[in-house]
Amino acid sequence: MDNLSDALKKLQITTTDSTEDSLEGCLDCLLQALAQNNMETSEKIQKSGVLQVFASLLTPQSSCTAKVANIIAEVARNEFMRNPCVDAGLIPPLVQLLNCKDQEVLLQTGRALGNICYDSHEGRNAVDHAGGAHIVVDHIRSLCSKTDPASEKLLTVFCGMLMNYSNENDTLQSQLINMGVIPTLVKLLGIHCQNAALTEMCLVAFGNLAELESSKEQFAYTNIAEELVKLFKKQIEHDKKEMIFEVLAPLAENDVIKLQLVEAGLVECLLEIVQKTVDSDKEDDIAELKTASDLMVLLLLGDGNCIHMVDNGIVQKLMDLLDRHVEDGNVTVQHAALSALRNLAIPVVNKAKMLSAGVAEAVLKFLRSEMPPVQFKLLGTLRMLIDAQAEAAEQLGKNVKLVERLVEWCEAKDHAGVMGESNRLLSALIRHSKSKDVIRTIVQSGGIKHLVTMATSEHVIMQNEALVALALIAALELVTAEKDLENAQLVQILHRLLSDDRSAPEIKYNSMVLICALIGSESLQKEVQSMAFLEVVSKLRSHENKTVAQQASLTEQRLAVES
Repeated sequence: MDNLSDALKKLQITTTDSTEDSLEGCLDCLLQALAQNNMETSEKIQKSGVLQVFASLLTPQSSCTAKVANIIAEVARNEFMRNPCVDAGLIPPLVQLLNCKDQEVLLQTGRALGNICYDSHEGRNAVDHAGGAHIVVDHIRSLCSKTDPASEKLLTVFCGMLMNYSNENDTLQSQLINMGVIPTLVKLLGIHCQNAALTEMCLVAFGNLAELESSKEQFAYTNIAEELVKLFKKQIEHDKKEMIFEVLAPLAENDVIKLQLVEAGLVECLLEIVQKTVDSDKEDDIAELKTASDLMVLLLLGDGNCIHMVDNGIVQKLMDLLDRHVEDGNVTVQHAALSALRNLAIPVVNKAKMLSAGVAEAVLKFLRSEMPPVQFKLLGTLRMLIDAQAEAAEQLGKNVKLVERLVEWCEAKDHAGVMGESNRLLSALIRHSKSKDVIRTIVQSGGIKHLVTMATSEHVIMQNEALVALALIAALELVTAEKDLENAQLVQILHRLLSDDRSAPEIKYNSMVLICALIGSESLQKEVQSMAFLEVVSKLRSHENKTVAQQASLTEQRLAVES
């Protein structure tokens, strides 16, 4: 290492008049020492004060410039050297070198700036201040279409430099987006998809930028969806697929890109992954299955996507997938497929198509499941399917096994989601079928008490759904339900809801409609009379909501007549 000490001493007394030959020897010695022990050599370079000398050696005219930039790139691989590089004033001359034409100088300069920026706030600020990013983006733009090895190597270094420059920094990422870097990188990915290193750099850059909302607008105007799906189909290695997943997930949150990804065939790709990995116990495959499942569910959100996918036959593929996982199936797959079907059932035009395709029957096979996540999605899928579908609601509502399971799940206090969805589906079966047979089935299965409890929910939407269902029960099958309504103390609950100033207007309105229906039963009418409802209702005649006030007048008249 004596040679290193000599080289450092010579560099300390270097002047602009020093011969390039003597400089070359010193620089070669430093590079050799760095290759052998980078950290120790970097410490010696820092202590020697040679970094300040490098600033004066970084000139486009010198034949040593590329080596100096290379040394800076090597020392900046160490975290402790990045700030000293900035303090030594190396950034402005390095940025100036980005304007030269020599490819080796550009390559080493890009490496040096990229390494100094890595995880260094000071490094990024200095490059930003010197305008380095703008020049690099211009270089990438002009080199984009060149496929020779030297150009591809330079492009890889420049993309890496921008990645280090902007990583986890919203301000600098926004700056790059405003410079128009996204369309350039997408084009780059399309042209250089055979170059693994460059493709990887593009993907990491996309991953950084895709989190920003402003980037998604730019991505939407490119063919990123097509390029990513094309690239995804080629991948065999788990790590590479994972990198693409990390870009796809934030992009898929944008409705325009989501539709582009669906049209590019991503859902079919994900289904293939699910089918390939579902029976594997390898850790990587399990992770891939989970990611693919989650992404598939995310893609199948939004009316446009869901209508498009149902028309393209996705429902049958999902049902085939479910069919293979009824007995002791993979919970991740069950959950994902049911989630996807639930999302697909949201658009009104899809409901009848899905019902005629046999989705309800396919979903009912999972009634035996003891897994709360599967139960929850099963319930949500059925609830979406029967929305405004009277025939389907009646058919399901007369299914004793289903109704008995719902009543059982209404008591699943350990799983609030399952309990809530069971209550909502019970109510939905009544509200959408308006069928006496359905009401009788629910009464016989012991479901009434749960609907009454649901009317006290902290969620207004659930309270309302319960009250509407109970009003239909009172209007269509009061005699059958009367005993259960009495035992569940419905009248007392309605009195409480009407007396409570915090009750929403629609809750007060539907409570009064229900009271009017209940007084058709002698025993329930006695309860209503014993609880001074007239007093509570007369106060509501002056309610600020006109609909509530009108219903209060009508209810008061009914109560007065009956008394």
